[in-house]
Amino acid sequence: MKHVGAEMVIHAPAGRVWELIARFEHWPAWGVSIRAVESGDEWVAAGITGRVQTVAGFWLPFRICDVIPGSYWLWDVAGIGATGHHVTPVGEQSTRVEFTVPWILAPYRAVLRKSLRNLAELAEA
Repeated sequence: MKHVGAEMVIHAPAGRVWELIARFEHWPAWGVSIRAVESGDEWVAAGITGRVQTVAGFWLPFRICDVIPGSYWLWDVAGIGATGHHVTPVGEQSTRVEFTVPWILAPYRAVLRKSLRNLAELAEA
């Protein structure tokens, strides 16, 4: 399936950015649509499950589908293919981050762009 996305160069090391997007406790701080996360694990890894509370207040189950540590992770939310998260170092102090969604969810790119801005504020602080 074709994917579309939003990207940004963040002026922080890739390891810092990866920690923010791969560790569940940080998701509500940058993820525009996430209020809380519950999982028996702390980090993304293939097969990990849990649930997220949306900003609307309801809880949805998630499953981490694929992970390349330090570089990429993809998940399903409520059984539907959701966001891909890509991290690429651009030197020692900069990182290119891209969030992608299936093309049918293209309007969600506005949320992806806001989440990237939030992530940049956290990583660059």
